[in-house]
Formats: sequence, C-alpha cells, structure tokens
Amino acid sequence: MATTTPADTSRSGTTRSREDNFKPLVCVVDFNHHRGPEIEHWIGVEDGTDPVTMNDWGLIPYMALPDGAHQNEEEFSYFSLVHKGSTTAAGKDIEPSSVFGISCMHQIDSSTLTWKSEEVTRSAVQKAVVVITDRPEGFSALREKLSAVTAAWFGQKDFRDLEILQRFQENLVEDIARNEDERDQYFGLSLRELLHTFKWQTLVMLKCLLLQQKVLFFGSQCERVCQVQFSLISLIPGLVRSLRDCADPVMDHYAETLQKSDSVRTSDRASLLAYIGLPLQLFGKGSIFGPYTPLQQLDMVTDANTQSYVVGSTNSLLLQQKDKYCDLLVNLDEDNVQVLNPALKHALVLTTADRRWIDFLTQSVNDTWDAFDPGRPTTHGYAGSEEFIRLQFEEYLIALLSATKYHEYMAAHKDSDTKLLVADIEGNPASDFSLTFVETWQQSENYKLWNRTTDSQLFDIVEPRHPMAGGLTIEDVQRRLAVQISELHLDERFSQTREVVGKRLADGRLQVASAFNKLSADFQEMREAQRKRSEEARVAAAANAQNAENDAAQQSRLQKPDMQQAQASVAAASQRAGAYLSSWGSWAAEKRKTGWYGQRSASSEQVETVAAPPNPGAVAAASYAIRNSQPSGGLRELKLNRSNTEDEKISSTKSAPGWRFSTS
Repeated sequence: MATTTPADTSRSGTTRSREDNFKPLVCVVDFNHHRGPEIEHWIGVEDGTDPVTMNDWGLIPYMALPDGAHQNEEEFSYFSLVHKGSTTAAGKDIEPSSVFGISCMHQIDSSTLTWKSEEVTRSAVQKAVVVITDRPEGFSALREKLSAVTAAWFGQKDFRDLEILQRFQENLVEDIARNEDERDQYFGLSLRELLHTFKWQTLVMLKCLLLQQKVLFFGSQCERVCQVQFSLISLIPGLVRSLRDCADPVMDHYAETLQKSDSVRTSDRASLLAYIGLPLQLFGKGSIFGPYTPLQQLDMVTDANTQSYVVGSTNSLLLQQKDKYCDLLVNLDEDNVQVLNPALKHALVLTTADRRWIDFLTQSVNDTWDAFDPGRPTTHGYAGSEEFIRLQFEEYLIALLSATKYHEYMAAHKDSDTKLLVADIEGNPASDFSLTFVETWQQSENYKLWNRTTDSQLFDIVEPRHPMAGGLTIEDVQRRLAVQISELHLDERFSQTREVVGKRLADGRLQVASAFNKLSADFQEMREAQRKRSEEARVAAAANAQNAENDAAQQSRLQKPDMQQAQASVAAASQRAGAYLSSWGSWAAEKRKTGWYGQRSASSEQVETVAAPPNPGAVAAASYAIRNSQPSGGLRELKLNRSNTEDEKISSTKSAPGWRFSTS
C-alpha cells in the first residue's frame, strides 16, 4: 500500500494563478518481483487522499517503468495523465485537465544496500522517482534536477529515508511560483539533431501533425522516443504550453474557451502570433498525445472517440502491427519515416519550394555540424543554431497560414473582379505549399477551429508567400540532384560494395588457396601412398627373391653330393672289387689246375656255386663280367652273387664254348 507524505505549505510561497492550482506531486514506483510494478510512496498529497483512486492513475507504474528499462542503469519516460475535476475546499470547481509525468528509473545491486526489505529477493532493485506536473514546458530543467535527486536518494542505500524527495517536492512548488512567466524551455533532442537525422522528412512529420493523423514513434530508447515528439511539437509556437486537453479525447476545453483576437500589435511577437491563430490546437477533442504509451493504454488509443494521436512506444508488438495502429511510422532505431496510409502519400509530397527550403535548413546544419557538440554550430554563429531553425519554422508556418487564407479568398472571389486580388501576389501562393496538402488540411479539426477564430484577411498583415517561393531554377535542379545523389548514399554503397567485393575476393582467394592446398596435399598424399606401395612392392620382391635364393640354396645344398664320401665309397668299392678279383683269380687258378671241362654236365648250361671268400663290406651292386669268346661262340659266365645275408656265393654259369662272370 502506498504511503503519503503531506505537503509543506509553510514553504509553498505564492500560489499559482492557474485555475486548478495544481501542485507538483512526487511518487516512488517499485518493481516488485511478485506483484509487478507498484506505487510505494506519495509525497506532496493531503492526508487521507489517494491520487490514484481520485484520478484513475492505475497505469502510472507501467508508465514509470517502461518496457526494456531494466537494460539501463538510468532511463527516463514522459507520459500524460488526466487530472479529473473536483471541488476545492473553498467550493471552487476544478475542471478536468491534462497533467504530465516524468520518471527517472534507477537500479542498484541489492547486496550494496544497508537495509532491504524482506520482499527484496533478486540481485537488483529497480525503482523510479516520478514527478507529476501540469507544466511540460519546464521539463528541460526538471529532468536534470530529477536525475540528480534520484541518484542522491539511491546513494543513501536506504530507501526508508525520504527526506531528499520531500525537499525536492517542496522546491518544485516554490520554483513554479517564482517562474510563472518563464519562457519556454525547449528540451530534449535538439532541432539540429532532428534535421541532421531526418533531413527533409522533418517537414513531412510536421505536415502530418497538421493533418491530425495517427502517428506512432517507435524506438528501443524510451527517453529519445519521448524527446523527439516534444521537439517536433515545439516547432509550432506555443503548443507545448497548450496541451491541456491532450490526455483524453473527450476533453475540449481549449476550443470551448478560445476567442477570436480582434487586435494586433505587430511589434509584439506574442500579439502577432495570437492574431494569426497560433498555436494550432492539434490535440483537442478526438486527439491524444502520449509521449510514452504502454500496452495497457491501447484501449484508449483504439477507442472510437480517438480520431488521431501522437504516441510513442518501445514495444515491438506495435511495430509488428503498424498498419493497424498508425498512418505514419517514425522508427527511431532505423531513423526513417514511413507513410503507411496510401491516402496521405500524395498530400505529404513536398513541393519544389518546400524541398528548397528544407534543404537550405539541412545544409545550414550540416555545414556547421559537430559530432561532439551536436547542439551548437562549429562557427558559434546564428546560422544553423537552434534559435535560427526555430524561427525559420515559425516563418514557414505563418506564411502557410497566410497563403491558406489567401487561397480561400481567391476561391470566394473567383467569379468577381480581379481588382479585388492583391496586386503584388502572383497566382495562388498556396500551390508552393502543395494544394493537395492544403485541401486535406482544411478537413481537419484544428483547421476548422483556426479558421473560425482568425481574421479572413490575414494576408493583409503577413505576406502570403512561401519563404522559398519562385520558379524552378538551375540551382534547384542542382540542389535536387545533389540531395537525391546524397540520399542514394553512393559512397556508402560503393564502400559497402567494395567491402563486399573485397570480402568475396578474399573469400575466393582463400577458397582457391584452400583448393590448391587440398589438391597439393592430395597429390602429396597420393605420391606418398604410391611411394609406400612401391617400397612395399620392392621390399616384397626383395623378400621373395631372398626366399627364392634361400630355397634354391637349400635345394642345392640338399642335391649337391659329398665328394669326399663318394671318393671314400669308391675307394672302398675298389678295394672290395680288388679283393674279389684277387679271390676269383686264386680260384680260377686253382680250377685250371684241376681242370674245367672234365666236370661239365650234359646240359646246355650249368651253374656252379662256389663259396666266395667272406667279405661283409662288399658292394652288392658291383657286377663284373668277363667274357671269353671261343671259336664255337659259347659263353661261360661266372656270377658272384651276394645274398641278403652275410653269405656270398659265386655262381658260375657254363655255356660253351666261353665263360661269363658276374658279381651281384
């Protein structure tokens, strides 16, 4: 439950002169990890009162802690609220009006706190200090004060101590009393940055505001989204001070109380602007201005009573449904403007004079641009400065209003004498502002209110002439070509192309080098494999040859006779043969003595077996034959036969008329 701290009326000073006597309020919004964002404290409210209940401010926690705020250590948001009507203690009725909130969000590591509640369960604590006021024109100074106060409060590391915030709220009340007639404090994104970023599209956005269409500003940085909107509407003189009805499409107090000015002092700028009809009431009945609009407020944006609006969002869901929610989209993340409503495209086309004028302003900014100090020209002169740009837009708007009045005057007297027309005005000056745009603007609510409350012959006071009026010149063509060429960003594209081509070439070189390296590696691998195969084949062949040589050597060793053994065997055989022959000779000699033929049998052949001298070492295969040819041709054989036993026999085969000897 939010707590409240009474306002210190003893230091409030003089009360404000506005009807509602609204005093600035301060509240603290905490992000509870269980319940979500919620208001913890109210500072500056009366005892027993709850502003949330009285004014239906239940969305303040979501406005104070915008989507994505946790990604930054500090973030700001700006939003609008409805301060509902009530009756003061003196019985004075207070009508509903719009008030504005500015929130400064900080987060701190919970471990650094000297005291923390039981509900702190996360590593970081997120809180926002919110100031609610009805004077958005003072946001520039208020932002700096709020940032310093919030940082100091967080620096205490004990959120129970609210004295800093109480003194801050009291100081805000005193400042309002002292600075009642202070000039507008133009804040936020400077006009130099606006022109430098959006160039000619800045004029497109301004014209779209005049047409009262549905405009959505989108970006990931909430503060920049809000500041761009305030900077844009500040181009219309006095509009920031006239946002009383912008928070609710039902409110129309400005139009109901506006009166036509019947006098003018041309030497007084404020009197001249009031007589011309400035500021234009862009946010009256049926219109909303919400610098930051959370998703919870979409029901008001899409309500049937809402015909036009200018809102900001950091939620990409709206961006995904941009065709549904907006006619014009300003994407601050991409720095571009998209006209999504086809019916508006022709009305928002800039004329030659428009383009000449906005290009002149853009060039004055670019020629004096300093990236380190974008809000100040490098020359420190007037040309290209904030005041220079603001007065140029003021001159453009005054000329537009005067030319539109003259356009209506011409339409009303088109069938009358031409002498009624202004002599020194050629043609229709509204054509330099685009007749399609002027005719579309005439259908808007702010034009109807302006036309009803201003003099029909403003062109008698202000010349109805475009600041850059005139026919198409060579300079226009050159400027247009230069701008179009610059918009093509050829240098950037060529640079990108060079980078892409260079990258592709580098990639190609890498790929070719990689291919060659791979081919070389494959070739080396193939050669190495071939060498290994050759080496293996050579080794195998050598091994086979060695094996064959070994086999041949082995075989040759097996087949080669032992000569010594053979010689010994031959010698032994010779000895035995000699012994046999000697024995046989002895036997034969003995037979000759006894006689051979006396004992021959009658048969044709008889074999005698004679015991040979014992010789166990004789060679069985030795055979000797002695032939003695006789005249009768007979053959006698003496066979020496060795049996398998150790007994040897000598067989003699007799055949006439010779002998045959054999040994076996």
